[in-house]
Amino acid sequence: MEIGCGWGLTGIYCAKKFNAIVTGVDIDSEVFPYLRLHADINKVHIATLHQKFNNLKETDLQEIDFVIGADICFWDKMVYPLKRFIHRALRASVQEVIIADPGRPTFEKIGDYFVKKRKGEILDRIVRRPRKFQGRLLTIKFSVCA
Repeated sequence: MEIGCGWGLTGIYCAKKFNAIVTGVDIDSEVFPYLRLHADINKVHIATLHQKFNNLKETDLQEIDFVIGADICFWDKMVYPLKRFIHRALRASVQEVIIADPGRPTFEKIGDYFVKKRKGEILDRIVRRPRKFQGRLLTIKFSVCA
């Protein structure tokens, strides 16, 4: 599941590279035609769900193995709902949650919280082509204690 999927490029990559079954979730249904176009170009299928990620229930997440989100925590008001969503995903036995971000203060708040409380890990990554760009990944793996 890709939350805050926008045009769905991260989910499309997973579907193409790993043969993953992906659902793209976004509050803005206007992004889905673009997602479908990119999915068609890449010859993959991505299911879509018009929904706020913080409205997804544990039952919606029980069949999900991985949750990914890229560039989704850009406002202070999104920190608490994203924390709650991640807790919900872990309670539903999602195996891993990965959130990518350029390293905004809001992302750092969530990252610090899960590193301290839930044994999350923050990884720094650099892409050198087509131009140099640095980002951060928060990875949180399911554990029986989650």
